[in-house]
Amino acid sequence: MSDDRQDIRGVLIQVQGARLLLPNATISEVLSYADPEPVAEAPDWLLGRIRWRGWQLPLVAFSRMAGIAAEQGGIGSKVAVMKALHGSERMPFFALLTQGFPRLVTVARDALVADAGEGALPEGVRTRVLLNDDPALIPDLDAVAASVERAMQQAA
Repeated sequence: MSDDRQDIRGVLIQVQGARLLLPNATISEVLSYADPEPVAEAPDWLLGRIRWRGWQLPLVAFSRMAGIAAEQGGIGSKVAVMKALHGSERMPFFALLTQGFPRLVTVARDALVADAGEGALPEGVRTRVLLNDDPALIPDLDAVAASVERAMQQAA
């Protein structure tokens, strides 16, 4: 029997070409995809803005940002509303394009192993891991949020 104190609750998010492993507490809500409002002169990974609870949230295609795949939203896509952990009052949330619903997982300490992988880490990725022998990326949410905030300021 496992010791529950060593387990954490996580969320696996499928993006095009990769799976992301995040702490459960970083996701505020999951929405159906709708075409975002374009942002002029934004990088290609910033798909636009969506409306959520009175906020205009930047929508990020993580796979594009990381250079993994040319991710696009469409039928079956979802949007995960993420808490921007870096504490910006102007942008406390951003949205992440996903393929399908994020999946809750229990991460046992012995089921998570660092994966050296090949080459440098993609932009926005803190580390590569194996979760039960399946590859996943742990995003650097602070770096992603900072990139989003810079892109929004430059586009303004």
